[in-house]
Amino acid sequence: MSECGGSAASLAQRRAGSFQAEALGLERQIQRLRWQCRRGMLELDLLLNRFLDQRYAELDSAGSADFERLLGYQDQILQDWLLGQAVPADPALSRLVAAIQDCMLEGPRASSSNAGAER
Repeated sequence: MSECGGSAASLAQRRAGSFQAEALGLERQIQRLRWQCRRGMLELDLLLNRFLDQRYAELDSAGSADFERLLGYQDQILQDWLLGQAVPADPALSRLVAAIQDCMLEGPRASSSNAGAER
């Protein structure tokens, strides 16, 4: 019987270690992507980093790959897409651009609530 208890405890420890490794792997991936989100335009930096912070962890593996692919485009193209002046021909990138735009629109508005409190 102690063998079963030991086995269950061992399994729980392996699972906990696996979750920690996944979290560490995700954190490393986000750090690498944060560097790639640094662009020549401040507006793009802000949009891409907000999405990275607030929504990237929710993406599946295909969405993550699409985000990395999106970061490979030139700043002017990204700006046109993210500001709604153009639409990507690729449906996956189009969905991702829409998600980044949604994130931008529903982002925290601490400055507007603070402005009202200061009056």
